[in-house]
Amino acid sequence: MKSDGRLARMLHVLVHMGLLGGRETSERIAQMLNTNPVVVRRTLGALRNHGIVDSEGGRGGGWKLTRPLDRITVLDVQRALIEGQMLPAPLSRDHPNCPVERASNAVLEHAHRLAEAELEKAYAATTLAQIAETAVATK
Repeated sequence: MKSDGRLARMLHVLVHMGLLGGRETSERIAQMLNTNPVVVRRTLGALRNHGIVDSEGGRGGGWKLTRPLDRITVLDVQRALIEGQMLPAPLSRDHPNCPVERASNAVLEHAHRLAEAELEKAYAATTLAQIAETAVATK
């Protein structure tokens, strides 16, 4: 299963935008992430839909944060990028009538719910300003 790196990549971009205090174009962000500007626009579009960034077209346009880094949490960005569970349980559906498979799935689902709750708490407690402070302190 391929890992989804959008959260880490967008945290990287958003913190840079906050530290630089300005706006960035899709092309510049694409260079930073070594990807295509279309991918950047699609991903930042999801963040715009959740009120994290805004965009302006034309000369001098680009993407900008809608609020300061201390008012954006990792959970805000996560929810903008990925709907549903962060940690879906790897369940088996090969033998739905088998009591062993059902019991195994129940254990996995319970453990993943607990882990997801803790992850959600940690993401909600971490702002992008805290990430920026850590980055600046380790220069």
